[in-house]
Amino acid sequence: IDTGLHYDRYLREVIDFLEKDQHFREKLHNTDMEDIKQGKLAKELDFVGHHVRTKLDELKRQEVNRLRTLIKAKQDVEGGHEMNHKALLMQFEYMNHMNPHTFEVEDLDKLIKSATSDLENYDKDRHEEFKRYEMMKEHKRKEHLKNLDEEQRKDEEQHYEELRKKHANHPKINHPGGQDQLKEVWKESDGLDPNDFDPKTFFKLHDNNGDGYIDQQELEALFTKELEKMYSPNLEEDDMTEMEEERLRMREHVMNEVDTNKDRLVSLDEFLISTNKKEFQEPDSWETLEQAPAYTDEEMQLFEEQLAQEESNLKQKNVELQKQKEELERQQEQLDAQKAELQQVTYLISMLAFIKCQNRKNSRTGSGETKPTSTPESPPRLTCTLLAGPAAFSVCVNLLMCVCVWALMCFCVHMCVN
Repeated sequence: IDTGLHYDRYLREVIDFLEKDQHFREKLHNTDMEDIKQGKLAKELDFVGHHVRTKLDELKRQEVNRLRTLIKAKQDVEGGHEMNHKALLMQFEYMNHMNPHTFEVEDLDKLIKSATSDLENYDKDRHEEFKRYEMMKEHKRKEHLKNLDEEQRKDEEQHYEELRKKHANHPKINHPGGQDQLKEVWKESDGLDPNDFDPKTFFKLHDNNGDGYIDQQELEALFTKELEKMYSPNLEEDDMTEMEEERLRMREHVMNEVDTNKDRLVSLDEFLISTNKKEFQEPDSWETLEQAPAYTDEEMQLFEEQLAQEESNLKQKNVELQKQKEELERQQEQLDAQKAELQQVTYLISMLAFIKCQNRKNSRTGSGETKPTSTPESPPRLTCTLLAGPAAFSVCVNLLMCVCVWALMCFCVHMCVN
């Protein structure tokens, strides 16, 4: 059975290996569900075979490694910040994290209690998710209508009502788990005469894995014929998400009626007892989704208020991000200006070094008529000054040094201000 839990694989593997131990298997089948919830079954772990315990140890180590990998992936996504692995592992309450190496009684107890609690909330969470889906669908429809003119809005509303009527125009839906519904499966799916309907044979036909129970998935499969009366993936008026919600409602209803020990499985005895009840032979009519809306007007109003608040928060966040962008652009402009000033200072210092080099060269030759080596970047007037003689050259050097000092001071003041 796929429970839908994030630790489903670990749960199923632990159960599979425990059931390979004859002692534990007998205790499991003979223990009341309430005793299992209270942890009495977990104590039987001390009596299972060594090879089973060894395998359970291995399964636990694999699950711990899987969780650590998930935590590492989350860390990478969030930018590589330091994370407390032990604290994060504590969030997964279905195992004892203080001992990551061996599977003990406490591990089995935690696994049973967590799975029981999570499964009880699983259907509730799915219903809440579907309710939000339906409200969002209605919200989008209303927003779409706002963008239409009067004539277009009228046509759209008319089309919407036509689709609703088409969807509601379907054959009678049999009460899930009732005699008529099961006889229809017996006839349409099993190809047998409804007059020959036998509950025990029906149970064995639909216990697909032969474990003596009809689990939730096997039970949901029984409703396919009823759902096909209402939903088709090829029709515009039919929503397949709604079909799965209807399937869930049918399964929950039958489980509440038949699963007397609340172990989320239907045993043969439970099934046979249910077929002898008046509710099985003369069931009430079934109320479908279109007859039982997923949300109230008050819930829809609250949902739209929350959406409006979320939209407002997003707009505010967008404004803040825009300001941050503008600030970053301003800082970039400042950096570009500082870079240009620095390049100018560097150029002046380079020219000063070049001029000093030329001065030493002229001093060695003892003559001011020696033609200096120039660079493509040397200004023509500066070259003329060099040719004018040592006195003029000295003035030029001093002037250039003053310019460099002034430029450096301006650059430093600019840096301090910003």
